[in-house]
Amino acid sequence: MIIEFLAGPIAAGTSPVARIVNLDALPADLDAVLVEGARASRFSGKTGQLHEGFVAQGGSVVRMALAGAGDPKAKDRSAALERAGAAITAKYLTSGVTALTLDLSGAGLSATDAAAVLLGARLRGWRHDAYRTKLPDDQKPTLTTLHVANAPAGTAEAWAVEAALAEGVEFTRELVTEPANVIYPASFVARAQARLAGTGVAIRVLGRDEMVALGMGALLGVAQGSVREPQLLVMEWKGGPAGGKPTAFVGKGVTFDTGGISLKPAAGMEDMKWDMGGAGAVAGAMLALAKRGAKANVVGICGLVENMPDGNAQRPGDVVTSMSGQTIEVINTDAEGRLVLCDAVTWVQQEFAPSAVIDLATLTGAMIISLGNEHGGLFSNDDALAGKLLDAGTASGDKLWRFPMGPAYDKLIDSPIADMKNVGPREGGSITAAQFIQRFVNKGTPWAHLDIAGMVWASKPGATWDKGATGYGVRILDRFVRDHLEG
Repeated sequence: MIIEFLAGPIAAGTSPVARIVNLDALPADLDAVLVEGARASRFSGKTGQLHEGFVAQGGSVVRMALAGAGDPKAKDRSAALERAGAAITAKYLTSGVTALTLDLSGAGLSATDAAAVLLGARLRGWRHDAYRTKLPDDQKPTLTTLHVANAPAGTAEAWAVEAALAEGVEFTRELVTEPANVIYPASFVARAQARLAGTGVAIRVLGRDEMVALGMGALLGVAQGSVREPQLLVMEWKGGPAGGKPTAFVGKGVTFDTGGISLKPAAGMEDMKWDMGGAGAVAGAMLALAKRGAKANVVGICGLVENMPDGNAQRPGDVVTSMSGQTIEVINTDAEGRLVLCDAVTWVQQEFAPSAVIDLATLTGAMIISLGNEHGGLFSNDDALAGKLLDAGTASGDKLWRFPMGPAYDKLIDSPIADMKNVGPREGGSITAAQFIQRFVNKGTPWAHLDIAGMVWASKPGATWDKGATGYGVRILDRFVRDHLEG
């Protein structure tokens, strides 16, 4: 969606026009007929509420929408404003209207507030219809342009920052949505290279031979059943002090997960195209940070593999040696994400000695049982880092919930024949998965693991996304960088 700022007054006859309305505070300049219609339909400006009517204006009849932004004193004001913007887009996206004017007067908005409205409007407008060749005309998106009128001073500058974030979220949604015959390790890398070209992000790629030389037996064990060569995508952004240690974001990128020899049930297996949601979030976050010129040093790592069950696939009971030198008894080949992450985490620590490591992964079905589709799970060895991420989740709307860790859980993954096994018992499955990754984190390195299995894909539309890929994770990382790395 194109967002353009109008320098002058709204042209007479413009249709439609949308206004932002606070709770129980209809603007005084509204047409009396529209006001009575809003009251008759019980529109009060509640968050996400929308009322549409028609008014006479400049000798023309103008279609006008009122979008509720809730209580202006509410703690979640930004989220409410995003929902207001999203409600407008949802109403007009497939309406036949190609352009809409958003009048930001009368709601007492700051530049930051206005940018939040625009962010919600843009994010709700993202769709992926590339493969839909017979979509009826009345279901095709038509809204392409949002004209912004009466914007508070500084809105254009505030929007430039949020527009970069929106681009990152949209890129993540694109990667997560594409089918596995389109996005696989090599094509994921190619798409990231294309989108990050010219942004200042330095890219390196490690292929199978380099990973063999490094001893990445855990990651390579997952990949050995597929004809698709694994890749380790490295994206480095140096926007902070010269020579400063970077913060590392590490993403699980299993571009399709059959479960390997421990084959998943057929029903719903098509969803496993989004098992690279962690890597998708890292790639999107790196794009957002670069586009807005974040003043921080960050490195993004994506461990990209395909988990397939051919005659060369690893077997339950195999023992592999990780890059760290620790050995792993593979009890279940469907617990593959942690095998990918452990080598990626080891590599980034050896290569960059980062100030902190944050990994993101659609790691366990147990996380969905625990938290449903409302929160991502947070595990950490550092209370300060965990607190910052919880705050970033709350501020961004990509919410997190912290889980416990400790020796009692850790011993559940001890193996009788190797240093560890890749799964524990049924109980505490998300926790033992996190304990597994922690065994590869260097002593003294702050680390957090985000299990986002329930968050990257939605079976129904949400506040700022349609059914499908949500882009979850990008906003947490971006907010964490804004609040704690850029100072």
